[in-house]
Formats: sequence, C-alpha cells, structure tokens
Amino acid sequence: MATLFLIIIYLSFISLGLPDSLLGAAWPVMQPEFGVPISSAGLLSIIIAAGTVISSLASGQMIRRIGTGQITLISCIMTAASLLGYYYAPSMLWLMILALPLGLGAGSVDAALNHYVAVHYKAHHMSWLHCFWGVGATLGPIIMSAFIGDHSLWRNGYLTISLIQFALVILLLVTLPLWKRMEKVQSQNIEEESEYSSDVETAAATERPLRIKGVKLTLMTFLFYAGAEASVGLWGSSFLVNTKDLSAAVAAQWISMYYGGITVGRFITGFITFKISNRILIRSGLLISLTGVLLLLLPVPSYFSLIGLMLIGLGFAPIFPCMLHETPARFGKAQAQNLMGYQMAVGYTGVIILPPMLGSLSSVSSIAIFPFFITLYIVLMLFGSERVNRIIKVRLLSNSNEA
Repeated sequence: MATLFLIIIYLSFISLGLPDSLLGAAWPVMQPEFGVPISSAGLLSIIIAAGTVISSLASGQMIRRIGTGQITLISCIMTAASLLGYYYAPSMLWLMILALPLGLGAGSVDAALNHYVAVHYKAHHMSWLHCFWGVGATLGPIIMSAFIGDHSLWRNGYLTISLIQFALVILLLVTLPLWKRMEKVQSQNIEEESEYSSDVETAAATERPLRIKGVKLTLMTFLFYAGAEASVGLWGSSFLVNTKDLSAAVAAQWISMYYGGITVGRFITGFITFKISNRILIRSGLLISLTGVLLLLLPVPSYFSLIGLMLIGLGFAPIFPCMLHETPARFGKAQAQNLMGYQMAVGYTGVIILPPMLGSLSSVSSIAIFPFFITLYIVLMLFGSERVNRIIKVRLLSNSNEA
C-alpha cells in the first residue's frame, strides 16, 4: 500500500513537469499562427509564473483547510482544463487567460507535494520526486515534437498532455481516501532523520515564519537557485553560439545535457542520501556547479564547455530537493507548511526576475557576462546556505545548554 501511494505521488510530479517545457517546444509554430511577436512567449511565461507564486503563497493555509490529497486533485483538474483550453484557444488573449489557472494549479500541487514528502518521507524520496519532474519535463517536448514535426499540429500535442492529466485526475479521485489514511499512519511512525529537528520544533513553533532566524537567508538561497537554473537553461545556448562559436544545433544538444545532468544527478542523489546528509549534499552540489561554471569562464577548448554544463547540472541536482527536505528539520514541522509555500513562491520569483535581467544586461553589453552572473548566484547561494547551517548549530547549542 505504501509503495502504491508513493507511485501515485511520483506520477503526480511527472504530470507537473509535462506542461513546463511545452510552450518553448511549441512556440515556433504557435507564434506565426496567432500573428504575435516572438517575445509574447515571455509574457505567457510571466503570467504562468505569477499564478504559481500566488498559489504557492496560499498553499500553507490550503493544506491545513482541505489537505494535500484534495489540493493535488483540484490542481490537476485546473492544469488539465487549462491545457485542454490551449487546444481550443482561438487567440493570444485566450492563451493569456488560460495561463493563469495553469500557473495556479502548478504552484499548489508543487508546494503541497513537496511539503508532504519533506514531512513524511526520507531525503532520497525527495530527490527522486524531483527526478520524476525531470522525466515529465523531458517527455513534454518529445510528445510535442511528434505532432509538430511534419504537420505543425501543436494543438494535438496540448490535447495529448491534457488527456494524460485527466487520466491522473481519475486516479487521484479514486485514491483520495488513501491520502488521509496514509498521512495518519505516517504521522505516527515517521522519525525525523535530522538530529536537531525536535529542538527546532520546540523553539520555532510559536514564532512567525519570517521572523525565525535563518528563514530569510534560506529564501534568498531559493531565489538565486531557481534563477540560476532557469538562466542557464534560457541563455546557455546563446552563450555557446556567440562566445564559443558553436552551431545552434550543437548548442541546443549541449543544453539538453545540462538538463540531463540535473535529472540523472537527482536519481543518483537519492541513493547517496542513505549515507550523506542533506547539508553536505547541498554544499557539495554548490561546489561542483561552481567548478562547472569556471570551465565556461576559462579560455579552454570549447568541449570543456560541455563538461562545464554537465557539472553545473550535476551540481544543481541535489540543491533544490535537499533544501526542501531540510525545511521541517531546520525550522520545525509546525512552520513547514507555510515555509514550503514561501520557498516555492520565492523560487518562482527568481525565475521571473533573474533570467530577464541577465538578458537585458546582455543586450546592452555582451552575452559573455553570462558565466560571471551564474558564478555570482552560486557564491550567494553558498554564503546563504552555510550561514543558515551556522545559525542552526548555534540554536542547537543554546537549546542543549538550556536543557
């Protein structure tokens, strides 16, 4: 029963990743059909991200009010309906309207499932959860390409993904009673893997989330991580073409290796967590990604850029899931629901702000600034993460002395 339930959670995260990469894959054939500027895809992305931020911020209250299972069900219904709406959309205006519920649904299920896995499962499950998001994000363009390859049937691509989502809706509806039953059993048996979780729970339970020491630094780390991950995906190809003199086709393949590094890295991280703590994995990931971006900066043969991108992806792999899984251990279960939503919202805010900012600065200078900014983001993440670790250690010592 527990294995079946975990499979349902993983399937939900595959469905979360499926729509995330559809727009970029379909936009070259959508844009001329609607007769809008090519930059309009950015507007749709911002609306989707804004909806995600809003629902992420509200997720803590929603979890307490209706539960994780119902949130997941409702969110999948919203996502499936929005994707079906894209199939029928007659104009760009309709795409913009449908982008909001698409983002709202994605943000709710993202924050809810991350919170549920962080509280009720071990660190390796969190890494594999985000690995399955990568599976969905990889399958989306593959499914879309099958329809737009010869006949530009992008609408059929959206219809297919929508039908997959509706199939998940049926599965979630049938298994909805299982959520409460499993949550009750797991709440009785779960043992926090972090040695300081109980101390943190007592110390932070009555505080306002944003006033807990270390929370703001953690949110800063989430902002720069999400912004860095999105920036590499968005501008890495342009950097390779304009600075490393690669062809656009080769650059696109190399960027896919970056995403492959993230997906494979998260799968491998799931096994490593049996022996190594989240904190060490986060630190190691940041150092590996920093090594990768330094290969982009050095005047070395261009194939070192491929190694650099793969190292960035492998380094990024454990950071996001491990930081999420540390939330209850760092700040207590009582605060985890709200903080999970805050973290997701701040992360998506980073996606909205940092990649466009880098693009704007590149347009007035050069795309050669790309690796310098990624380096800066990683250094700021490393500072924030290590500072939070020190704050938690001080809190531990304080609590043990009082005892």
